Amino acid sequence: MTTDPTLPPSQLTWEEIKKKFSKDSLFAGKSWKWSNQSWALPENVGEFIKELGDAGLSFFQALERLYLKSAAGEKILRNEELRVPWVSEYLDAGKPDWLVQHSRSRNVRGLLPPVLRPDLLPSRDGFALAEWDSVPGGIGLTDHLGRIYLKDRSPKMARAFGDALVSQAGKLGRSARFAILVSEESATYRPEMDCLGVELSKQGLQVEVARPDEVSFVGSEAFLNGQKINVIYRFWELFDPDVPQMKDFATSVEAGNLVITPAMRPFLEEKLSLGLLHHPKLQSYWEENLSKSERTLLLKTVPVTWILDPAPVPPGAYLDGPSVGGRPMSDWNDLGKASKKERSLVLKASGFHESSWGARSVVVGDDVSIDDWATSVKQALDNYPSPIFIIQEFKKPSIMEHPVFDDGSLSNMKGRLRLSPYYFLENGKVNWQGALATFCPADKKIIHGMRDGALIPCEIPE
Repeated sequence: MTTDPTLPPSQLTWEEIKKKFSKDSLFAGKSWKWSNQSWALPENVGEFIKELGDAGLSFFQALERLYLKSAAGEKILRNEELRVPWVSEYLDAGKPDWLVQHSRSRNVRGLLPPVLRPDLLPSRDGFALAEWDSVPGGIGLTDHLGRIYLKDRSPKMARAFGDALVSQAGKLGRSARFAILVSEESATYRPEMDCLGVELSKQGLQVEVARPDEVSFVGSEAFLNGQKINVIYRFWELFDPDVPQMKDFATSVEAGNLVITPAMRPFLEEKLSLGLLHHPKLQSYWEENLSKSERTLLLKTVPVTWILDPAPVPPGAYLDGPSVGGRPMSDWNDLGKASKKERSLVLKASGFHESSWGARSVVVGDDVSIDDWATSVKQALDNYPSPIFIIQEFKKPSIMEHPVFDDGSLSNMKGRLRLSPYYFLENGKVNWQGALATFCPADKKIIHGMRDGALIPCEIPE
């Protein structure tokens, strides 16, 4: 996947960019490099992303069924006696009991996140899906950038986001009162959420943007500025100690007086679910619950992922995991002895922990010394299950080029790309509207928003 290095006649000048973005970056206190043009997605990439959205929805639906059957001790296959209590044990590890029970309660069953965003890394072997984010930032930013860079300047993402929220409101539909609640920990994203709130209001929705602690409760009903709220878009982490009202929110939801979306269901936010996709004991389940094309696409796109579990294995048994010294492992601590070639792996926290987002826990094995790698593996195992860590095969992103401004001077920068398409769920269907390209210098192994990288909206093929 490459871009045309020639500059189109409709390019943005440095002066136009400074004028358009001098007042508000949409990410509080953050800066990045700018391009003069959008990132054009080839037609085959657009087709792949559309198919991935449908496969992703099927995967999350199957993941919910798997989790609930596991928690209830039910068999997971129609014609075979297979029970997997360890699945829910993994997904519930480290969570408080009240939150686990809430995630299984009647009023949240079937509720999937209204916005799903995979992080895709173009590599030599095709795209690698590093993770699915079910509480993604960047919606408002990508929408705002798209209306400046792209040919069709209508706020498509904001409209899709609003439609996804309305679909969660049930019979109230567009007459519901909505609130977008952003925690202090996520305050970096407050400007873009404020921008989304403005756009949703233009669409005729009754919506306010606030902090969770600004909500009050009367009985089991939630109020903001004296008005009853029907639907809350949750932009806070479920482990956040600075959102003490979470139990009150759960009580209101379980009473049928409130919808919170994404629902407070932490099992849907664990990266280890990608390890479940690859787990050898679950292959029959995925074959039964995903179409052949969906399963093929996901297994090809999601790097092989393993769950780090320090539980001992019987003598003579081996772990399902990478090889070390050309031999299978019987103890995850053996991974600390892996050679540089064998350390082409990524270690990261799965979820429900302050280190599990923003690339805070990510360690690329062949980018650190063997001592640092061994220490990271040991710490991950020692901290189990708060959080659980996963290991993924590292798919090195390809080198690409794209025009980028550097202090007002435009040149073709060589770098690595993370592509983040946004899927909006509306009435059980996937609506892909918008994608953000994060383009970082070629020497960066971990691709995320940074001062030296560029944030660029994608031109989606028609």
